[in-house]
Amino acid sequence: MTDYQKLYHLLFNAVTDARESLEKLDVAAAVRLLEDAQTQAEDHILEEP
Repeated sequence: MTDYQKLYHLLFNAVTDARESLEKLDVAAAVRLLEDAQTQAEDHILEEP
């Protein structure tokens, strides 16, 4: 069964980190953080039986 709480925390933390990067005007870092989190979440879901 998919652990949505884990996915929520993963994505929430990525959004928080991305916002901090955007406050520093580091758009590339923000995009990278969000893309990495998206990939991790997708991988987690696809690994579920």
